Order: sequence, then structure tokens, then C-alpha cells
Amino acid sequence: MREREPMTQTMKASEARQQWSKVLKQVFRRETRVVVEKSGIPVAAIISAADFQRLAQLEAEREERWRVIDEIHARNRDKSPEEVERDVAAALAAVRKQARTQTKHRAAR
Repeated sequence: MREREPMTQTMKASEARQQWSKVLKQVFRRETRVVVEKSGIPVAAIISAADFQRLAQLEAEREERWRVIDEIHARNRDKSPEEVERDVAAALAAVRKQARTQTKHRAAR
């Protein structure tokens, strides 16, 4: 069963400062995420360490996907559209295979 996502709360920087211990406890318990505003403008977010790890992992995965696209682009500058299509298909197959392997690895844990 999937864990429920914490509620997102918005608070002024001064309020977050005054309630710092309470805010940290709620964030740690994954009860809330806090968007901190200064003069009505969101300037920061307080999230759990688990949320931060998940964000870092998602960013790394996104960066890897873009790296693959950049490599394909560099390899195919002087090729015909048909050759590019074959190269893209091969790269997609490799990425999908890697994703399936990672999914199986996570499921085995």
C-alpha cells in the first residue's frame, strides 16, 4: 500500500522561525511539507529527508534521460532521418531495458 503524501502548508518566514521545533517535528513525521513565504513570495520549502532523497533521485534520473538525448543528437548530426530513427529506437530499447532491470531490483528488496 502506498504511503499517503504529507499535506503542504504555507507559512510566513517569521511564523516558521517562531514555530521551528513544531515545524521540524511535523516535517520529520511526514505530516506536512512547508512552503515558506517572505512578503507573500515563496522563498523556500521545508521537506523531510526522505522527500529530499526522492527529489535528488528524480533529478538524477531526469539528467540521465537528457544525457541520452544529447548523445543521440551528437551522434546523428550528419545522418539521414531514417538512420536517426533507428538510433533513437535502439537507445529507447536500452533505456527501457535498464528501467525494467531497476524495477525488478527494487521489487526484490
